[in-house]
Amino acid sequence: MERTNTNHRPASSNQSARKARLRVGIFWLAVAALLLVPSLSLTGRAVQQTAADVPKLPSWSEQMRIRDSWLPKRYDMLLEMMRRHQIDMWIVVNEEFHDDPLTQYIAPPRPDTGARDIYVFIDTGEKGLKKVAIVGYWGEQLRRFFEVNEEAPATKVLPELYATYQPKRIGLGIGGRRGVQHSLTHDAYLSLSDMFGPEATSRFVSAADLIEEYLDTRIPEEFEYYQAMVKVTDSLAKRVFSNEAITPGKTTVGDLRRWMYDEIWKLSGRTWFQPDFRIYAKGVPTVLDRGYPAVAKESTVIERGQMLHIDMGITYMGFDTDWQRNAYVLREGERDAPEGLRRALSNSNALQDALMIRASRPGRTAGEVTAQAMKEMEGKPFEARIYCHPIGAQGHGLGTSIGYGHRPGSKRDPATMTNRLRKGSYITIELNTETAIPEWDGQTVVMGLEDDAYLTDEGWKFFVPTEKSLYLIK
Repeated sequence: MERTNTNHRPASSNQSARKARLRVGIFWLAVAALLLVPSLSLTGRAVQQTAADVPKLPSWSEQMRIRDSWLPKRYDMLLEMMRRHQIDMWIVVNEEFHDDPLTQYIAPPRPDTGARDIYVFIDTGEKGLKKVAIVGYWGEQLRRFFEVNEEAPATKVLPELYATYQPKRIGLGIGGRRGVQHSLTHDAYLSLSDMFGPEATSRFVSAADLIEEYLDTRIPEEFEYYQAMVKVTDSLAKRVFSNEAITPGKTTVGDLRRWMYDEIWKLSGRTWFQPDFRIYAKGVPTVLDRGYPAVAKESTVIERGQMLHIDMGITYMGFDTDWQRNAYVLREGERDAPEGLRRALSNSNALQDALMIRASRPGRTAGEVTAQAMKEMEGKPFEARIYCHPIGAQGHGLGTSIGYGHRPGSKRDPATMTNRLRKGSYITIELNTETAIPEWDGQTVVMGLEDDAYLTDEGWKFFVPTEKSLYLIK
């Protein structure tokens, strides 16, 4: 509705100028709004993505300040964990330009450039947890958290600590199944053995179980920052699967991957693995890699009528995210994806619900959860696969994984999946269903979904809502 002038008087020259400036201002506000809306074709309806929808992530210096504030809360938990795993002394060794992946989680998250920095945690009994840093370069930040004796070398400090506290079990990053659990270098092991002597060396044990619990345990203060990361990850997936990044018939898979790298870098983040794209199209056989749909070649051009799949994640604040989404490139005259593809997505949503809402509870084993969710899928007109993994400090984190595997025929005896779900843990709900698409002459499509979630008494909950409708690209 147009607004009329009720004064019935001609506007003055100043009024005219003000109105002209107002019109110019409105124009540029409209332009800015359009620039903030990558696509109006997402998820089958007009979904507007504005700057207000995407959290502003902290600067690097602010990240360090925040993460420093988390360390005392982590140390408050550590002594109980050490006692639970019967570790009297825990040692983490950081090598120059060869960082131990644990270092940023047990010490201030700043670059370590000492030739060999040693962090020691000791159960002193009634006096609690003692923290000692033997480092090449010390500073104000490190002294806030550790005892630092810049005059005494490790050859003197370590034997004295052993003689004073007589630890029965000295936990090291050796013997674990995952890299972060066996990250102690061979030379560092020999050096520790030489400094401690034969008696103490006989007390060296694997700290793998302690490391797993430490890295899998979240503190409440981390939640809002991880959720913000997930929202940013979701925003990037929506933007790359829109006309902001894709021009059908022109854009290649390589273009999309480079677009992702550049946009993540603008956020002062990075990615812990390359963003991968898979493409499905009617009449085009799916190329397999070890039994699973292969990643599309970078030279592949995005065309109309294709279904696109992305697997990506970002690294920020000492955390990783992991994310999968699906899109359809509309043909001329189409307003939505084929019904068969929409049903395929609904099948994966149904598998999510079975796993997250009905099967998962704190304390249940991974085998119990897997068996219950898969039993619910019996008799369904599609094949279901579950392969969830912990996430947080690493993209493929430590903790309890759920499921068999993502490849056809992957199977394990649930009785062997004895790890239990821990309340508050973060996980990526990664799964897929394989469905025949009638509009594609019965050709099957693997509809993969991956969403980061956290465990509550009522099951897993998403940090942000999952994909319920395919993203649509005009």
